[in-house]
Amino acid sequence: MREVAVAGVGYTPFTRASGRPVLDLACDAALAACTDAGLDPALVDGVGTHSVGQDSEPAQAVATALASPGLRWVVDLAMAGQAPCHLVGLAADAIATGRAEAVLVFRALNGRSGAKVGSARFPGRGGPYRYPIGYGAYPMYIATWANRHLHETGQTTDDLGAVAVAHRRYAVLNDRAVVRTPLDLAGHRASPWVAEPFRVADCTREVDGACALLVTTLERARDLRRPPAVVAAAAYRAGPRPGLDLGDHVLTDDYTRNFTDLVRDELFRRAGVTPADVDVAELYDCFSSVVLMSLEGLGLCDRGAAGELVRSGALPVNTHGGLLGEGYLHGMNTVAEAVLQVQGRGGVRQSARHDVVVATSGALMDGSALVLTRDR
Repeated sequence: MREVAVAGVGYTPFTRASGRPVLDLACDAALAACTDAGLDPALVDGVGTHSVGQDSEPAQAVATALASPGLRWVVDLAMAGQAPCHLVGLAADAIATGRAEAVLVFRALNGRSGAKVGSARFPGRGGPYRYPIGYGAYPMYIATWANRHLHETGQTTDDLGAVAVAHRRYAVLNDRAVVRTPLDLAGHRASPWVAEPFRVADCTREVDGACALLVTTLERARDLRRPPAVVAAAAYRAGPRPGLDLGDHVLTDDYTRNFTDLVRDELFRRAGVTPADVDVAELYDCFSSVVLMSLEGLGLCDRGAAGELVRSGALPVNTHGGLLGEGYLHGMNTVAEAVLQVQGRGGVRQSARHDVVVATSGALMDGSALVLTRDR
């Protein structure tokens, strides 16, 4: 089994109206990732992506537009925010076993000017039962879990506010972020309600844009332009009865925990590290409550202590400003930030300690995670 690393990242600008086809955005980000790594795009032999409905372009379309001479590996996942870490893990498996040499994974969409996940009606078997009673907006689904988690752990909306404030502090320093207005707890408390316990400041910001990562062998990455971000471990886990549709959380047994509780032991065991070894956490944050649940689920703090951990600043969390501040690329940009931190390329947002970085993708019943480490 060959060791694997992420060698480069690429972005387009994150905007409220790109005015461009999604295929153009995807190709720009993919080429930027190759340029960042210093790898000829003609050497790419694998492409993977994910989408919600028809909001993106398939992997083969991007390979064709990039004039790739041939593919050995291609994956299109019908998954939302659970996918980015899972995609990197699948690419890493293909490279480790020799089925591919250099893989681009990307997420591209006009998520603000086009179809918005936050306002779309999700297809699936549960829709005919939810929508007639007015239970149809995605913030409502996450709010159900958030309320129960806060109640069971004794935390409050001020703990959600701590997440929003800390993320915004990083977003102010991030040129890519679409929300860079400073925020304090008073400002969070004054933010309008969306779906209790969420205020506007607790909710992700949908954007147009794309983000891509180049995954290859560690041996090759060592010869490229950037320091390798070694894929030490990847894992995906789902709780009971997932998959009917995006509103199927009504089937879960425990609204106070998410998939990180399930993935934690497997992830850290594979990486050969413990939660205490983690220097930086880049956690999926479609809503602020997911950060609290994931910090606790990954064992980065005790149950009910996530808000206090965020307030303390002892662990850098979402150094790009999160999806709350940088923009909602369904978490591919969260994984990209984890790569930048491991590589020591975070600029003014760079964590002093960055040997071990954990990243997550997903909010509720199922999701994926990565441990990235510095090359030693």
